[in-house]
Amino acid sequence: MTTTGHPAAEQLTDQLSATTLLRFATAGSVDDGKSTLVGRLLHDSKSVLTDQLEAVERASLGRGQDTPDLALLTDGLRAEREQGITIDVAYRYFATPRRRFILADTPGHVQYTRNMVTGASTAELAVVLVDARNGVVEQTRRHAAVAALLRVPHVVLAVNKMDLVAYAEPVFAAIAEEFTAYAASLGVPEVTAIPISALAGDNVVEPSGHMDWYGGPTVLEHLETVAVSHDLSGCPARFPVQYVIRPQSAEHPDYRGYAGQIASGVLRVGEAVTVLPSGRTSTIEGIDALGESVDIAWAPQSVTIRLSDDVDVSRGDLIAPSSGVPAITQDVEATVCHVADQPLTVGRRVLLKHTTRTVKAIVKDIPSRLTLDDLSQHPAPGQLVANDIGRVVIRTAEPLALDAYRDSRRTGSFLLIDPADGTTLAAGMAGDSFAAEPSPGPAAGPAAGPADDEGWDF
Repeated sequence: MTTTGHPAAEQLTDQLSATTLLRFATAGSVDDGKSTLVGRLLHDSKSVLTDQLEAVERASLGRGQDTPDLALLTDGLRAEREQGITIDVAYRYFATPRRRFILADTPGHVQYTRNMVTGASTAELAVVLVDARNGVVEQTRRHAAVAALLRVPHVVLAVNKMDLVAYAEPVFAAIAEEFTAYAASLGVPEVTAIPISALAGDNVVEPSGHMDWYGGPTVLEHLETVAVSHDLSGCPARFPVQYVIRPQSAEHPDYRGYAGQIASGVLRVGEAVTVLPSGRTSTIEGIDALGESVDIAWAPQSVTIRLSDDVDVSRGDLIAPSSGVPAITQDVEATVCHVADQPLTVGRRVLLKHTTRTVKAIVKDIPSRLTLDDLSQHPAPGQLVANDIGRVVIRTAEPLALDAYRDSRRTGSFLLIDPADGTTLAAGMAGDSFAAEPSPGPAAGPAAGPADDEGWDF
């Protein structure tokens, strides 16, 4: 897929395809070695600066350790270093000749489940660590369930600390079998199991000499070669309008463009489009990218769209091909992960932020809370507290062009925000909970009527 008549753009596209980007997150129970694994990846792939390594060596000596504690490369908060645990999500950026990476090292404690949701929300792969001595535990199942809820396409089971079980193949095989069966019940499409020792470096970057019975890839080799499809041409195009450009200058007296980032799919000049939620139709007259006019653009490019007709378009509107528009609804059924310390209750007034659009909303019902230990539903909990995951029904003051999360992680997700202080309350995923549950996405709600803004009664 190329732009027409612009060699510079074609060259840039070729360069980006040569070294693709992979976003991945690590998860697992407390002390399973997540930060050590990330530190080992950075260290052995030569992605650590000399001064960073020296700082880690000094900190390790200060704690009475003879060798550098590689976990300190990601545990940057003072409280994390003092307690030897991960509290917040730590993002790291590194690259090899084959691929660029953005990794999120997430906490293992139950009370930090919401942090794992943050780190995995944009991940294309999740590395779930298991201590070979303990096997699959409650938090392992919880993190696998969160990865399934967030529709993370690839999951790696890293059975860590194999050196502490004498590198025994039966131990690894039993853990891999149990986890794979559980993940399959959640609808996880793919699990790759790798036996490792993050502390010793076995099968992290270099193959282990202690596990001749294992013939699969190392962690880094799998990260470098796993198929990550950035070609969203098969997905319906979605273009949330972020900004309206009207210079009204002598050079551009009549220019009107709509700027934003293509969330999914492909847009072409001459294509018939619909502006939502108004439903007005037009045709793409031009696409401007990096100061040049192009005939075609695709996700996740940031572009400016020009339409043939002078229609009313503003920030928060969604431009989509007329042949495949999303449902318009004011009634949203979704799964949310509650991330705030204050509870989410029925009747709560919130702001719902979906792509570039923010509308008033009311929580009409909380039908159930998910128990991640056994995937059972606790009916009518009345409220959701921090780290809870539950089903909600929300009524919005204005209609939304909302996809099901299973169809689009970008246009099927939203945030619930406290209108008083702007605090994020919950992260939402429209439609069904798990990939294994085949069910239609959110149905179109009734036509938008006048909203009582003062009473928030929609």
